[in-house]
Amino acid sequence: MTLEILTPEKKLYSGSVYGVQLPGIDGLFEVLDKHAPIVSALGKGNVKILIDKSSSQLFSITSGFVEVNNNKATVLVEGASEL
Repeated sequence: MTLEILTPEKKLYSGSVYGVQLPGIDGLFEVLDKHAPIVSALGKGNVKILIDKSSSQLFSITSGFVEVNNNKATVLVEGASEL
């Protein structure tokens, strides 16, 4: 799956990943390879990028949205920082 994390200022992450854990408004959820199309609002929390089954990367976000379509996840956030 391809993942992009974008802010109004810059692209924070772009690459091929195993999956991503996201802070939805009603709680955490995970998107893996070949996920069905979805659009969801995100709340304040951590985005955990699952690069492969043994390594990950964390970003802290304030709020935003995620769109998953055609095995590509696009995360649009107001503000974010790498942890």
